[in-house]
Amino acid sequence: MFGLSDFLPLVISAFIILPLTILLRETGYLIASALVGVKNPRLTIGSGPRVFKIGIVDVRRYYQLYSWFSYDSLKRDGKIAYIFLYASPILMTLSLALTINTALANDVFDTFITFWERFVFYALFYLLFDVVPMKIQGGMPNNGMIIYEMLRYGKRTDYNETPFLPATSDVDKEQEEMLEKIKQDQKK
Repeated sequence: MFGLSDFLPLVISAFIILPLTILLRETGYLIASALVGVKNPRLTIGSGPRVFKIGIVDVRRYYQLYSWFSYDSLKRDGKIAYIFLYASPILMTLSLALTINTALANDVFDTFITFWERFVFYALFYLLFDVVPMKIQGGMPNNGMIIYEMLRYGKRTDYNETPFLPATSDVDKEQEEMLEKIKQDQKK
């Protein structure tokens, strides 16, 4: 039964562990992008209007649960490069979850054990929904589906009018249009 004593752990899970898991997952894209030569990379955390942008990190007002990695093109354009790029968050999440779980099993962490157990839970939760091929919001494929279709068809396959990973330039243009619309609405 959920009691008042469970409220603080729920808040910590929702506002610290879950976003941290998502951020670390997205860093898989950053590592892979350096290896495959991504042009104009951007890590966007959250949705809605931009709060701030530092280098390639773009933080939005509604940070919870939604983030993506965008780029304009790849220098090493090829099937293996795309598969590696889309597999990178899966590999990052899996390696972190296994490393932390192994540390927990060997009593490496003496403090904050519940925090680390929940971190492993959320990492594996995201891993499950990232690796099993399926379509997510708006009919867009998850990374597992992108990898599966690349292996099956031998090329990028997109059944949507919008790309699975929007180009950084497109994201910047969308942000400017959103800010302009907000300004116009405020004037009215």
